[in-house]
Amino acid sequence: MGYIKSAALEETGYVVLDRYNQELDPKEWLDIEYNDWKSSGDTRFAPLASAFGEIECNGFWNHTPPRTDKDGVWIDSQTAKAPNLTRRAQEPGANVGRCRVIELQPNTYADCLYNLHQDDNNRLNPDGTGWVVRGFFNLTDDKDSYFVLRENRTDPSVEYRIALPAGAQLIVDTQRLWHAATHPGPDPRYCLITSWTSGPELDAYIEKYNGKAHVPNVEVPQELLDAGQAEQSRRLAARAAALAAQGKAEWLVMSEA
Repeated sequence: MGYIKSAALEETGYVVLDRYNQELDPKEWLDIEYNDWKSSGDTRFAPLASAFGEIECNGFWNHTPPRTDKDGVWIDSQTAKAPNLTRRAQEPGANVGRCRVIELQPNTYADCLYNLHQDDNNRLNPDGTGWVVRGFFNLTDDKDSYFVLRENRTDPSVEYRIALPAGAQLIVDTQRLWHAATHPGPDPRYCLITSWTSGPELDAYIEKYNGKAHVPNVEVPQELLDAGQAEQSRRLAARAAALAAQGKAEWLVMSEA
């Protein structure tokens, strides 16, 4: 039967929506409670919706009963402090699974490439239902930062680099694309991440905000790209060797970014 997917994401695996006027909203992400949850760098997460409405960040399949990343329960103590972020996550009208704010400490392009990962959004997702994708709404004005998307983790020939000013809005099939953020800093980057179920509601939302499957890549000096690729190869080889010495295989999917 196959999953219900958004045609807008078929070509590149992502769309960039019209920019949001973030300056009009208060900095609600500074008031909510964070969980010291590590993923794709030095991170913390502040959940607005979770499996059972508790301040925790685990995948829904790690609960009892286990289920896919759908039907998240809003956390009253968090949404009361972040009504605008909650409104934005709910605006598409699509089913929401996990919804949380990520706090990412400064990193480098090489760090980003090493942390590239795919998510496990659709574990236990029944065939014939909507495919789970993720929205990324950048909250801080990170003019020198960019999201890196690749079809292949270690192949730079297809690499999308999406700028992350305040109000940047992306929807990404993060189970298809390897992804992570390059954030030079100096301050932490904050971003609202929402798991949405694909379907007519999400399609209408993408159309309303003029989703584009192609935007200009952030320009990065070739020597920095080359150095980052070399460092990614070095770190991955070192990690594989360390795991092999322990008799373990590498688990590539982080599923929590």
